[in-house]
Amino acid sequence: MPLLTLDSISLAFGMHPLLDQASLNIDAGERVCLLGRNGEGKSTLLKIVSGEVVPDGGKVRLEDGAVLAVLPQNLPSDDSRTAYEVVAGAFPETGMLLTEFHALTQQVDEASLDRMMKVQERIEALDGWRLDQKVTAILAQYGIDPDQQLNTLSGGWQRRVLLARALVGEPDILLLDEPTNHLDVPAIAWLEEALAAFRGAMLFVSHDRAFIRRMATRVVELDRGKLVSFAASYDRYLELKEKALEEEERENALFDKRLKQEETWIRQGIKARRTRNMGRVRALKAMREEHRQRRVRGGTATFAVEDATRSGKLVVETVDAGFAYPDGTPIIRDMDLTVFRGDKIGLVGENGTGKTTLVRLLLGDLQPTEGVIRLGTNLKVAYFDQLRGELDLSRNALDNLSEGREFIDINGQSKHVLGYLQEFLFTPERARSPVSVFSGGERARLLLAKLFSKPANILVLDEPTNDLDVETLELLEEQLAEFAGTVIVISHDREFLDNVVTETVFLDGSGSVFEYVGGYSDWRRQGGCFPSEASGARPDRHDKAAKSGKHSGGGKKNSSVKKDAPSESKSQAKPVKLSYKLKLELEQLPGQIETLEQEVASIQGRISAADFYSGTPEEVASTLDELEKKEARLEKVIARWMELEEQALS
Repeated sequence: MPLLTLDSISLAFGMHPLLDQASLNIDAGERVCLLGRNGEGKSTLLKIVSGEVVPDGGKVRLEDGAVLAVLPQNLPSDDSRTAYEVVAGAFPETGMLLTEFHALTQQVDEASLDRMMKVQERIEALDGWRLDQKVTAILAQYGIDPDQQLNTLSGGWQRRVLLARALVGEPDILLLDEPTNHLDVPAIAWLEEALAAFRGAMLFVSHDRAFIRRMATRVVELDRGKLVSFAASYDRYLELKEKALEEEERENALFDKRLKQEETWIRQGIKARRTRNMGRVRALKAMREEHRQRRVRGGTATFAVEDATRSGKLVVETVDAGFAYPDGTPIIRDMDLTVFRGDKIGLVGENGTGKTTLVRLLLGDLQPTEGVIRLGTNLKVAYFDQLRGELDLSRNALDNLSEGREFIDINGQSKHVLGYLQEFLFTPERARSPVSVFSGGERARLLLAKLFSKPANILVLDEPTNDLDVETLELLEEQLAEFAGTVIVISHDREFLDNVVTETVFLDGSGSVFEYVGGYSDWRRQGGCFPSEASGARPDRHDKAAKSGKHSGGGKKNSSVKKDAPSESKSQAKPVKLSYKLKLELEQLPGQIETLEQEVASIQGRISAADFYSGTPEEVASTLDELEKKEARLEKVIARWMELEEQALS
């Protein structure tokens, strides 16, 4: 018997059917990812499973005795409870008693002692001390201070506390809605490890493709009110989904052709009507109704970025720049960074390391407390705010975007505001709905529409991937790759960074800033890691020249060749006269070095191209691997040349 069964679930808001006879079975131990476009009803479906929303029709059945837990999507805004109180709250009555008992132990008056005895008796009656041990054990397992107040913790640690609360009751099935939102990469990695150790079933919604690949054993898609299951990995699902859409288009085309033929037949002359086949007439009526009821899959978003006039070649240059709080605490220090037009930079670092501060410094919104920051000319910035603060929730989408305009100009074309919003998948009816009723993904799409309607040559995107469906994410990646201006991205979406940025800037939390060529995976391959991954150790300190990463050739970092100095043993060894063969080798080495340097420069030029990371993962990996091999070969040849040259001079 399935652990969880959804049987013909239906739900409609007004005339719009969100769920239409949707059915699903989940077995014990399965990890099911629920995918679908923004606004399809994924979060609503999870609320139906948890009992928070009652469907119009159908049944939700949980296996007898099975326990269900929920990891909420939104973090508490101001919860002053301690971590112990939050986790113990998973057991309503017992949790309250345990929390009260712990508070009473801090008091010594007689009234408190009397109350403590009564609370203790009730706890013992409910077998509460066993639950207390479970709460204490899971807090210790997750490294959580039980006395820490929730509102003093970072988003990652709050998520850790909430997961402890969800799992302390040993649930059989866990529901998660966008669990990676607002988490930094180390927190996401920790969450993946914790969930991988969970042996129960999971039903989760996520846009994080790396997270989906790691966690999902099956993919279920919510599409036009129906649930379609793909017993496959995420990558295999993408292949199967493409084939299914092609088959659907083919079947619809055949159906429409047959319907057209029947409509032609029904309109034949008087003589034909006298001998009409009434069964065929009834069949035509049924076909008409089927065509009317068909829910056509919505179109794909087709937005484009409105280019402003080009900025100067130099966007911003920093020399020994830094920023510190009034008390002297450094946020950024000794930063030497040069950004050229067309650079696509990803900012990586744990939450609280100063990424937003760095962006404000680069844009001139903050003045450095030390060093110099020089801005380029003709800079027009468009800013995507992760908190969606640019949107007025009391107004509809149309008013939020139009700002009094009926038409907007996009790359030389005048478009009606409603038509422009349709490119972002907003129907005229939805465009007139208040933003307050929009899903998180719809708000993100609206903010993108507003952002891209204004001319810009610098795009600053702060966590743009939160809440976006995968289709919109992929389109956004394509647009950013083709954008001729400069892009600065703050993101914890590892795949998004790999697909968009050409340079990664890492903030280690101590104020130091490091540059690496390539995306997130390239940074990791070059030895990049977060301080929390190194047991609190900071990344290796580089000397100033290496850390500054001076630019050349289109704004990309030089790949310097390290010339190995002769070892002490070699320098003290007895000089060896070169043989004819070694002399010949020495004469040929400079030519080999020159050839290899040209090949390395050529590969670096390909990697520096704006659209390099929009290629296939195989092509990107192959090119990066080729560069690594060529650089290793070059270093080896240079080392050999130095060795023979030293012998020849001795």
